[in-house]
Amino acid sequence: MSLQETTAIIREKFTSVDDFNNSIKIDLQGDGYIFIDGKTSPATINNEDNDADVTLMISEDNFDKLIEGDLNPQMAFMMGKLKIEGNMGLALKLGELLS
Repeated sequence: MSLQETTAIIREKFTSVDDFNNSIKIDLQGDGYIFIDGKTSPATINNEDNDADVTLMISEDNFDKLIEGDLNPQMAFMMGKLKIEGNMGLALKLGELLS
């Protein structure tokens, strides 16, 4: 999946999310970024490399698997396929929103 396609999927998943009030950056390890700013209403989602409350570092291939449900987020973290910097609780909340 391309960065634009992945960003569109994230945008679609966030259309019904209210009161998120946090920012998340997904660093696709050289393939770009997805930035989710839930401090705006509706959430702003773009491909900028902005500071965020939590940053997830994962390859684009593994992120696609995560979105499709083919990769468990907890297993990805334990196997080192997903790294998290910042608010761990927020990272878990994102996992719930994407499922």
